[in-house]
Amino acid sequence: MLLSANLLIPGSALTYLEAAQKRGPMARAPKPQTPPAPRAWQRMLSGRRLDLLDPSALDIEIEDIAHGLARVARWNGQTIGAHAFSVAQHSLVVEEICRKLAPEWDKKKRLMALLHDAPEYVIGDMISPFKAALGLDYKAFEAKLEAAIHLRFGLPAHPTLAVKGVIKRADLVCAYFEAVQLAGFADAEAKRFFGAPPRGLALKLTPAPTAQVQEAFLKRFRSLLDPA
Repeated sequence: MLLSANLLIPGSALTYLEAAQKRGPMARAPKPQTPPAPRAWQRMLSGRRLDLLDPSALDIEIEDIAHGLARVARWNGQTIGAHAFSVAQHSLVVEEICRKLAPEWDKKKRLMALLHDAPEYVIGDMISPFKAALGLDYKAFEAKLEAAIHLRFGLPAHPTLAVKGVIKRADLVCAYFEAVQLAGFADAEAKRFFGAPPRGLALKLTPAPTAQVQEAFLKRFRSLLDPA
């Protein structure tokens, strides 16, 4: 049975229809506002604003890279010494090892070795287990930033597999010496994770002050960028 709109409201002299007319049009709920997109860029000390999701080579400066890498600690800072062993110092050592493993390399390949961890000036030095947990999305982001950095300095977007292989070998050699000399690893444990270094290749690592490493990184970069 249909209900009449003229039924009285209990305790009132008004009918439902009259009450509705008195109230006027029903108020609409306000539309929810779209929250602003989260900030996806970082301001650098050079004044550049680097878009982390879509990095542009135009927003990359070597001074920002050197400044950042000299302040990013390897091994999450769990190393001995008065100073952290920075990514900048690690990069210098890796490039030095590459010179021994591949003495025929030109300056561009050596520059790629020096810059092999350059994306970490933005994203920090994540330890390998954490990188593995993050999966391919992290690697894709890192590769995009690497390509922008290489483009900025006139390098191929990514090293060839052959060049990448030498850099990776040098990286592991450096990691071995860091592990046993600075990070508290036993020799057998370090060899299990990083492999044994080549015979005849010995390094003595001493973490250096931030400003000293930053200047050394810039100096080496400029010498490799010079075509002469």
